Amino acid sequence: MTSARPKVVIVGAGFGGLAAARTLAKAPVDVTLIDKHNHHLFQPLLYQVATAALSPADIAGPIRAIVKDQANIRVVLDRVSGVDVAAKQVKLGAGRVDYDWLILATGARHSYFGRDEWAEHAPGLKTIDDATAVRRKVLLALERAEAETDPVRRRALLTFVVIGGGPTGVEMAGAIAELAHRSVSRDFRTITPHCSRVVLVDGGPRLLAGFPPDLSASAQRAVEGLGVEVRLNSPVTAIAQDHVQTGDARIATFTAVWAAGVAASPAGAWLGAACDRAGRVEVGDDLRAPGHAEIFVIGDTARCEGPNGALPGIAPVAKQQGRYAAQVIVAALSGRAVRPFRYRHYGNLATIGRKRAVIDFGRLHVTGFAAWVLWSVAHVFFLVGFRNRFSVGLSLLWNYLTFARHARLITGEFSGEAGLGPPLQPAQ
Repeated sequence: MTSARPKVVIVGAGFGGLAAARTLAKAPVDVTLIDKHNHHLFQPLLYQVATAALSPADIAGPIRAIVKDQANIRVVLDRVSGVDVAAKQVKLGAGRVDYDWLILATGARHSYFGRDEWAEHAPGLKTIDDATAVRRKVLLALERAEAETDPVRRRALLTFVVIGGGPTGVEMAGAIAELAHRSVSRDFRTITPHCSRVVLVDGGPRLLAGFPPDLSASAQRAVEGLGVEVRLNSPVTAIAQDHVQTGDARIATFTAVWAAGVAASPAGAWLGAACDRAGRVEVGDDLRAPGHAEIFVIGDTARCEGPNGALPGIAPVAKQQGRYAAQVIVAALSGRAVRPFRYRHYGNLATIGRKRAVIDFGRLHVTGFAAWVLWSVAHVFFLVGFRNRFSVGLSLLWNYLTFARHARLITGEFSGEAGLGPPLQPAQ
């Protein structure tokens, strides 16, 4: 028998989608939560998986297990291909799902600024598959360098380039530097802490452009203290299998990681809505899609203005918007009005290596070890599930004490893809 209760469909089980689902747990509605993956992923720690500090299971949990106690929610594993706004249906690979209310929390994907061919040589970090692919690339480069006798090719194998100076790029560069300089050098016979080279490239004038200038400077000093070579005002012009080109400089490398740009999911195209240059749907302070009072767009999928411009694509924004969208639905069912959405900013965080971080609390700026402790506590606290918090907390503590990287596993058949030949031209 079909339920007569209102149907709420949530597309995406990220931070925003899960926050909405949990807020609706006791509401008189039937909720369908759709995602193309069967797990919720804690994306801020993906770089830890990519650098072998954590295992994928440490930062992900099955969606069904997370919402198992919520009787009004069902989970659908499928890929959404569009929205029929006239029929109020979400199009799936295996059919359609009706909705009375729709919450689009479909996140973002990599953006290579029109150079999608770069993705083959410079993977980004958005999914577990991305993280394990980067981990494989880094670890294979080290393995090939151990046995390499050609000095030119060996130097290229031991050069790691991170493209993008935002939080992900800074965190990734610091983690690779510690992995290559400290964690693995003791296990290899020919690789010493001074053999590896990590280059952080950004087209802007400073790292962490979204942070205050003093924290950007502090982050640069910290990452350079780990042995990372920072190149600012250096937009990338080419990426190939054996090099990265920035202007006239050619960096010989077989391992490049992309952290320079993201684009929203195609939700805007599904709705035929106005979008910004990154593909985010432009929403007002009610988070509704223009012209569709029953559709909410949140998180990385939405462009929502705050007091200081567009709200950033970070987890706290998505979670607050998810809760707000659900609260609007509950209020509408009882005929109540809800105040416009207002984001409460609790601070921006970025970590550099195993014991340094920078935090922007507005008027208060925290750097160094104290900031790293706060960063660690915050990230462990927001993980889903006791097991995740416990295991990640222990891993972070163990890594701090020992420099260990316990997840240094190269999976899949080895085919020598990490080094197919020396660079063909002189590199810088």
